Amino acid sequence: MPTVPYGWYAVLRSAELRPGKVVNLHYFGRALIAFRASDGQAAVRDAHCPHYGAHLGVGGKVVDGTVECPFHGWRFGTDGRCVEAPFAVRTPKVSIGGFPVREHSGLVFVYAGPPGESAADQTSQGESAAAEPAWEVPEIPEAVSREFAAPVDDTCTARIHIQEMRENIVDESHFHFIHGQAEPPVQDWRVDGPFAEVRGRIRRRVFGWDVDNTFDAFMYGPGVMVVRTHGPVLSVTAVALSTPVDDRTSELRMLYYLRKPARAPFLTPLFKLLFRREALGEVREEVRIWDHKIHRARPVLLTHEKGIKALRRWYAQFYPPGLP
Repeated sequence: MPTVPYGWYAVLRSAELRPGKVVNLHYFGRALIAFRASDGQAAVRDAHCPHYGAHLGVGGKVVDGTVECPFHGWRFGTDGRCVEAPFAVRTPKVSIGGFPVREHSGLVFVYAGPPGESAADQTSQGESAAAEPAWEVPEIPEAVSREFAAPVDDTCTARIHIQEMRENIVDESHFHFIHGQAEPPVQDWRVDGPFAEVRGRIRRRVFGWDVDNTFDAFMYGPGVMVVRTHGPVLSVTAVALSTPVDDRTSELRMLYYLRKPARAPFLTPLFKLLFRREALGEVREEVRIWDHKIHRARPVLLTHEKGIKALRRWYAQFYPPGLP
């Protein structure tokens, strides 16, 4: 499978990208930097200067909304174009590659897609930048709602393709062995272009309580999923952000937004502590399995295991055409 399916990926939380700072990133097998323009607009660009190869995130700084190379002082705007080169008679017509960027819901998203055709978008390597996307990730209201606590933020990496991270939500049988559900859930699968939704129920025992919650998983392309679970005791919105790091490693960043108890908001820290103890251990168990599994293009599936095939049919649209 290609390392980077076409779609939107969250590479930063907004609070991690402070004005005047350059942030180093490494995704899609590329060294990247992120910085903000003078008006606060976020940019994610390739990290290496086209002049002589210096890493703009190691000693580089933000000057008047541009990133300045630490080696020779060349400056680049949020669109990647060189805007200043000291001692040059004319400013060189070169750029650093990058991505379309959107910022909302407390996250900085980039679009990794097929190359665009505009000559104005040429990168320093002579490759065209990603084409402008035809769809957007919807805003996530829980991220800004006062009814929800600040998220439990958990990040891990695994030696697995991000598609298999996503297949986890429709792997009916694993809900028994990993998540303690008595039997595989019955799931309702719906598709709408680059969006998909799966509905079901979670029935299990947690800290002596019988939990019977509905869950709705909303998938926005290959890299963003929002799972909402609702129940009488606890309601949680989990934002699952799966992003390729390189051709062998993927990152899973989970943001868990817990609804504050309406009658006892002071119990929120206790709820978060109990949730962290229960949920994060299960994620780590999955990561251990992912680190050692292999991809089965044709898995041997049981009669009730319908979700993986359905998801793979939907997910195929995010790969270049012509693949098997």
